[in-house]
Amino acid sequence: MEQERQFTVSQKETGSRLDVCLAGRFPEFTRSYLQKLCKDSAVLVDDAEKKSNYKVREGERVILKVPKPTELSIKPEKMDLDIVYEDRDIILINKPKNMVVHPAPGHYEGTLVNGLMEHCRDELSGINGVLRPGIVHRIDKDTTGILIVCKNDMAHQCLAEQLKDHTITRRYHAIVCHNIKEESGTVDAPIARSRKDRKKMAIDREAGRRAVTHYRVLERLKEGFTYIECRLETGRTHQIRVHMASIGHPLLGDTVYGPKKSKYSLEGQCLHAKVLGFTHPRTKEYMEFEVGLPAYFEELLKRLG
Repeated sequence: MEQERQFTVSQKETGSRLDVCLAGRFPEFTRSYLQKLCKDSAVLVDDAEKKSNYKVREGERVILKVPKPTELSIKPEKMDLDIVYEDRDIILINKPKNMVVHPAPGHYEGTLVNGLMEHCRDELSGINGVLRPGIVHRIDKDTTGILIVCKNDMAHQCLAEQLKDHTITRRYHAIVCHNIKEESGTVDAPIARSRKDRKKMAIDREAGRRAVTHYRVLERLKEGFTYIECRLETGRTHQIRVHMASIGHPLLGDTVYGPKKSKYSLEGQCLHAKVLGFTHPRTKEYMEFEVGLPAYFEELLKRLG
């Protein structure tokens, strides 16, 4: 049975695209998934079907019909998952480098979701659809570190709400190019899909969603590199990578937003999700977890220290 959700457009939301408005209201769903629901006539505005680019107006009633998750066709795979914490509602994983979080067209094996399906069996939230069971947020393939997965819809909705309210603590460690002169700073610049290259994200003052990254210097390294900590206030795709590149400090190893040739034989950006803190969906107690730097990162720090 489909799940129906509805809301009334506020004055602040007036003029926004329908898919952007929906994404703001329901952060547990990806924008592409919401666009698909618009295309599938599962979104009504004052009882009329509207396209995802429709500009909403104050007072309009929006109804979102979320279809029941179809049976998963993704193959469970036995993996040696680095489990940081687990209970009946959530599981925290320390993700290694080169692991994709969830399946995508053309890439249905070897992902974290494949491993979670074997480990958790039927205990994963179905909110985000067939390909992303339990996934509330993700980190890039070449980014290491901690992320949380939900075992049921109650936990998923609670964590998604915390993400929306910016109450989840997310601190990343990174090595960036060039010496950052100041001790700390903030990048507040909206991010959207690049208009020039759809595989990349970019700062877009007109169509972008607000993105805020706070950074501070941990150590100034040899060869002109800087070791920093970044605290996410928002969580846009490639946010740290785009923001640091925008101020002239792309991440070491990031050949997408930085130098095209990677030094030290790195595979992807030098970025690690080190700390994750949140309010537990059932106990309502604040919990915070920290995972150590991966070996390649530690070796780089010794080399450049």
